[in-house]
Amino acid sequence: MITFENVTKIFLDNIIALEDINFNIKEGEFISIVGQSGAGKSTLLKLLFAEEKPTRGNVYVKKVKVNKLKNSDLPKLRRHIGIVFQDFKLLDKKTVFENVAFAMEVAEKPDEEIQTTVSQVLEIVGLTEKLNSYPQELSGGEKQRTSIARALVHRPEIIVADEPTGNLDIVNSWEIIQLLTKINQHGTTIILATHSREIVNSLNRRVITLDGGKVVRDQKDKGRYLI
Repeated sequence: MITFENVTKIFLDNIIALEDINFNIKEGEFISIVGQSGAGKSTLLKLLFAEEKPTRGNVYVKKVKVNKLKNSDLPKLRRHIGIVFQDFKLLDKKTVFENVAFAMEVAEKPDEEIQTTVSQVLEIVGLTEKLNSYPQELSGGEKQRTSIARALVHRPEIIVADEPTGNLDIVNSWEIIQLLTKINQHGTTIILATHSREIVNSLNRRVITLDGGKVVRDQKDKGRYLI
Protein backbone atom coordinates (compact mmCIF):
# COMPACT_ATOMS: atom_id res chain seq x y z
CA MET A 1 0.00 0.00 0.00
CA ILE A 2 2.83 2.40 0.93
CA THR A 3 6.40 2.15 -0.32
CA PHE A 4 9.49 4.22 0.42
CA GLU A 5 12.06 3.40 -2.26
CA ASN A 6 15.66 4.60 -1.77
CA VAL A 7 14.38 7.86 -0.26
CA THR A 8 16.84 10.56 0.76
CA LYS A 9 15.86 14.06 1.91
CA ILE A 10 18.49 16.79 2.09
CA PHE A 11 17.59 20.28 3.27
CA LEU A 12 19.47 23.53 2.72
CA ASP A 13 23.02 23.73 4.11
CA ASN A 14 23.40 20.04 3.17
CA ILE A 15 21.47 18.80 6.21
CA ILE A 16 20.56 15.15 5.63
CA ALA A 17 17.18 14.51 7.27
CA LEU A 18 16.65 11.03 5.77
CA GLU A 19 19.09 8.76 3.99
CA ASP A 20 18.32 5.76 1.78
CA ILE A 21 14.99 4.83 3.37
CA ASN A 22 13.37 1.61 2.15
CA PHE A 23 10.26 -0.08 3.53
CA ASN A 24 6.76 -1.22 2.63
CA ILE A 25 3.55 -0.90 4.65
CA LYS A 26 0.68 -3.26 3.94
CA GLU A 27 -2.98 -2.33 3.98
CA GLY A 28 -4.44 -2.52 7.49
CA GLU A 29 -1.14 -2.41 9.38
CA PHE A 30 -0.63 -0.45 12.60
CA ILE A 31 2.97 0.71 12.53
CA SER A 32 4.93 2.89 14.96
CA ILE A 33 7.74 5.14 13.73
CA VAL A 34 10.11 5.83 16.62
CA GLY A 35 13.38 7.60 17.27
CA GLN A 36 14.81 10.49 19.23
CA SER A 37 14.15 14.14 18.31
CA GLY A 38 15.80 14.92 15.01
CA ALA A 39 15.80 11.30 13.87
CA GLY A 40 13.62 12.16 10.85
CA LYS A 41 10.14 11.00 11.92
CA SER A 42 8.22 14.15 10.99
CA THR A 43 10.12 14.56 7.72
CA LEU A 44 9.22 11.00 6.77
CA LEU A 45 5.53 11.67 7.40
CA LYS A 46 5.63 14.92 5.41
CA LEU A 47 7.01 13.00 2.44
CA LEU A 48 4.09 10.59 2.68
CA PHE A 49 1.43 13.27 2.27
CA ALA A 50 3.61 15.39 -0.06
CA GLU A 51 4.21 18.38 2.17
CA GLU A 52 7.87 17.75 1.30
CA LYS A 53 9.43 16.01 -1.71
CA PRO A 54 12.41 13.65 -1.53
CA THR A 55 15.76 14.79 -2.87
CA ARG A 56 16.24 11.29 -4.25
CA GLY A 57 14.04 8.22 -4.44
CA ASN A 58 10.28 7.76 -4.60
CA VAL A 59 7.29 7.50 -2.28
CA TYR A 60 4.29 5.45 -3.41
CA VAL A 61 0.77 5.36 -2.00
CA LYS A 62 -1.46 2.76 -3.63
CA LYS A 63 1.02 2.54 -6.54
CA VAL A 64 0.82 6.30 -7.12
CA LYS A 65 4.21 8.04 -7.13
CA VAL A 66 3.42 10.77 -4.61
CA ASN A 67 6.48 12.91 -5.24
CA LYS A 68 5.63 13.24 -8.94
CA LEU A 69 2.05 14.43 -8.43
CA LYS A 70 1.04 17.87 -9.67
CA ASN A 71 -0.13 20.34 -7.02
CA SER A 72 -3.64 20.12 -8.47
CA ASP A 73 -3.69 16.37 -7.73
CA LEU A 74 -2.58 16.63 -4.09
CA PRO A 75 -6.06 17.23 -2.59
CA LYS A 76 -7.23 13.92 -4.09
CA LEU A 77 -4.24 12.12 -2.53
CA ARG A 78 -4.80 13.74 0.85
CA ARG A 79 -8.42 12.61 0.96
CA HIS A 80 -7.00 9.07 1.24
CA ILE A 81 -4.78 10.15 4.16
CA GLY A 82 -6.16 11.53 7.43
CA ILE A 83 -3.61 13.56 9.39
CA VAL A 84 -3.55 14.03 13.18
CA PHE A 85 -1.10 16.51 14.71
CA GLN A 86 0.30 17.00 18.19
CA ASP A 87 -1.06 20.56 18.44
CA PHE A 88 -4.62 19.71 17.25
CA LYS A 89 -4.83 22.60 14.72
CA LEU A 90 -8.45 23.40 15.59
CA LEU A 91 -10.18 26.66 14.64
CA ASP A 92 -10.93 28.52 17.88
CA LYS A 93 -14.05 30.29 16.60
CA LYS A 94 -15.71 27.13 15.32
CA THR A 95 -17.54 24.51 17.40
CA VAL A 96 -16.53 20.86 17.46
CA PHE A 97 -19.13 20.12 14.77
CA GLU A 98 -17.99 23.08 12.64
CA ASN A 99 -14.30 22.15 12.95
CA VAL A 100 -14.99 18.63 11.71
CA ALA A 101 -17.43 19.79 9.03
CA PHE A 102 -14.96 22.34 7.68
CA ALA A 103 -12.82 19.61 6.09
CA MET A 104 -15.87 18.51 4.07
CA GLU A 105 -16.98 22.05 3.24
CA VAL A 106 -13.59 22.73 1.66
CA ALA A 107 -14.15 19.64 -0.51
CA GLU A 108 -17.59 21.09 -1.45
CA LYS A 109 -19.59 18.16 -0.12
CA PRO A 110 -23.40 18.55 0.05
CA ASP A 111 -24.89 19.80 3.34
CA GLU A 112 -26.87 16.61 3.92
CA GLU A 113 -23.75 14.45 3.52
CA ILE A 114 -21.81 16.74 5.86
CA GLN A 115 -24.50 16.53 8.54
CA THR A 116 -24.69 12.73 8.36
CA THR A 117 -20.95 12.06 8.17
CA VAL A 118 -19.92 14.50 10.89
CA SER A 119 -22.55 13.09 13.24
CA GLN A 120 -21.25 9.57 12.57
CA VAL A 121 -17.58 10.37 13.20
CA LEU A 122 -18.37 12.34 16.37
CA GLU A 123 -20.15 9.26 17.67
CA ILE A 124 -17.12 7.11 16.80
CA VAL A 125 -14.76 9.36 18.79
CA GLY A 126 -17.22 9.82 21.66
CA LEU A 127 -17.93 13.54 21.24
CA THR A 128 -21.62 13.62 20.36
CA GLU A 129 -22.39 15.55 23.54
CA LYS A 130 -19.67 18.12 22.74
CA LEU A 131 -20.70 18.99 19.19
CA ASN A 132 -21.63 22.58 20.10
CA SER A 133 -18.61 23.20 22.33
CA TYR A 134 -15.70 25.41 21.31
CA PRO A 135 -12.05 24.28 21.55
CA GLN A 136 -11.39 26.39 24.64
CA GLU A 137 -14.15 24.46 26.42
CA LEU A 138 -12.54 21.07 25.74
CA SER A 139 -9.92 19.03 27.56
CA GLY A 140 -6.72 18.13 25.72
CA GLY A 141 -8.02 14.64 25.04
CA GLU A 142 -11.30 16.01 23.64
CA LYS A 143 -9.38 18.37 21.37
CA GLN A 144 -7.36 15.49 20.00
CA ARG A 145 -10.47 13.38 19.49
CA THR A 146 -11.93 16.30 17.53
CA SER A 147 -8.78 16.29 15.42
CA ILE A 148 -9.16 12.56 14.81
CA ALA A 149 -12.83 13.03 13.87
CA ARG A 150 -11.78 15.66 11.34
CA ALA A 151 -9.23 13.21 9.91
CA LEU A 152 -11.95 10.55 9.53
CA VAL A 153 -14.58 12.50 7.59
CA HIS A 154 -13.26 11.52 4.15
CA ARG A 155 -13.12 7.88 5.26
CA PRO A 156 -9.37 7.71 4.63
CA GLU A 157 -7.59 4.43 4.10
CA ILE A 158 -4.57 5.75 6.03
CA ILE A 159 -4.30 7.74 9.27
CA VAL A 160 -0.99 9.48 9.92
CA ALA A 161 -0.63 10.52 13.56
CA ASP A 162 2.40 12.71 14.34
CA GLU A 163 3.01 12.64 18.12
CA PRO A 164 -0.77 12.68 18.81
CA THR A 165 -0.26 12.22 22.57
CA GLY A 166 2.62 14.66 22.94
CA ASN A 167 0.53 17.33 24.69
CA LEU A 168 -1.64 14.95 26.72
CA ASP A 169 -1.52 13.45 30.18
CA ILE A 170 -1.20 9.69 30.57
CA VAL A 171 -4.96 9.01 30.88
CA ASN A 172 -5.87 10.97 27.76
CA SER A 173 -2.87 9.51 25.92
CA TRP A 174 -4.14 5.96 26.44
CA GLU A 175 -7.66 6.98 25.35
CA ILE A 176 -6.27 8.33 22.07
CA ILE A 177 -4.21 5.18 21.46
CA GLN A 178 -7.24 2.99 22.19
CA LEU A 179 -9.25 5.06 19.69
CA LEU A 180 -6.57 4.66 17.01
CA THR A 181 -6.50 0.92 17.71
CA LYS A 182 -10.29 0.76 17.31
CA ILE A 183 -10.05 2.61 13.97
CA ASN A 184 -7.33 0.19 12.84
CA GLN A 185 -9.53 -2.79 13.71
CA HIS A 186 -12.00 -1.53 11.10
CA GLY A 187 -9.31 -1.78 8.41
CA THR A 188 -7.68 1.66 8.39
CA THR A 189 -3.89 1.68 8.15
CA ILE A 190 -2.36 3.59 11.08
CA ILE A 191 1.10 5.19 11.02
CA LEU A 192 2.00 6.52 14.47
CA ALA A 193 5.09 8.64 15.11
CA THR A 194 5.81 8.85 18.82
CA HIS A 195 8.44 9.33 21.51
CA SER A 196 6.51 7.20 24.01
CA ARG A 197 8.27 3.95 24.82
CA GLU A 198 5.33 2.83 27.00
CA ILE A 199 2.79 3.28 24.21
CA VAL A 200 4.90 1.53 21.57
CA ASN A 201 5.74 -1.43 23.78
CA SER A 202 2.13 -1.87 24.86
CA LEU A 203 0.88 -1.96 21.26
CA ASN A 204 3.02 -4.99 20.37
CA ARG A 205 2.84 -4.09 16.69
CA ARG A 206 5.41 -3.39 13.96
CA VAL A 207 8.03 -0.78 14.88
CA ILE A 208 10.38 1.08 12.52
CA THR A 209 13.22 2.82 14.35
CA LEU A 210 14.99 5.84 12.87
CA ASP A 211 18.35 7.11 14.03
CA GLY A 212 20.25 9.89 12.30
CA GLY A 213 17.87 9.80 9.36
CA LYS A 214 18.36 6.08 8.72
CA VAL A 215 16.21 3.02 9.39
CA VAL A 216 18.25 1.11 11.96
CA ARG A 217 15.60 -1.45 12.87
CA ASP A 218 12.34 -2.74 11.37
CA GLN A 219 10.61 -5.18 13.70
CA LYS A 220 7.76 -6.73 11.75
CA ASP A 221 5.97 -8.38 14.66
CA LYS A 222 5.69 -7.53 18.34
CA GLY A 223 8.11 -4.64 17.94
CA ARG A 224 9.71 -2.83 20.85
CA TYR A 225 11.08 0.67 21.34
CA LEU A 226 14.69 -0.23 22.11
CA ILE A 227 16.55 3.09 21.80
